[in-house]
Amino acid sequence: MLERLKSSLINSPVIKRGEYNYFIHPISDGVPSIDPRLVEEISDYILTITDIKKVDAIVTVEAMGIPVASALSLKTGVPLTIIRKRPYFLEGEVELSQSTGYSKGVLYINGLKRGDRVIIVDDVISTGGTLMALVKALKTMGVEVLDVISVIGRGAGYLQLKEHGFEPKVLVTVDVSEKGVEIKNVFGDE
Repeated sequence: MLERLKSSLINSPVIKRGEYNYFIHPISDGVPSIDPRLVEEISDYILTITDIKKVDAIVTVEAMGIPVASALSLKTGVPLTIIRKRPYFLEGEVELSQSTGYSKGVLYINGLKRGDRVIIVDDVISTGGTLMALVKALKTMGVEVLDVISVIGRGAGYLQLKEHGFEPKVLVTVDVSEKGVEIKNVFGDE
């Protein structure tokens, strides 16, 4: 299960950014090239762990959640909503502040309305800051979040979501050291 993803993670290069061991992977960085078979494996697996028939929109934050979320949208016909990093000043646009362990910024939600049922698909959850801000904003808007799905998990950021009543589905959880990427858990193998 998720063999292509696990293999690609284990073979990811690791670089130092200060004291932080950073892995470079097509799903989280778009580098090297994104293998469409990898995206297909991930999107097919996501369809086995969420009830897509109940979903009005697939939501992702730009930029690296877009490949997987696009594949899901194409496979299912469910519209894709991309949370953007710049405003468009459309009627109903919602602004939210987000903070991660390494950046702060503002995101903009367009195209969703009260009563919509969504799944959130993201590339990596590490601190949980972005996903937590998004989930809170969507709840305030009256949008029902049916699932929060992250392809890769690193660190304890998912706990922040759990504390607010959301059980994120993390496909593959990893630890990263100067020696490389180690697979800690695969969703469904618990």
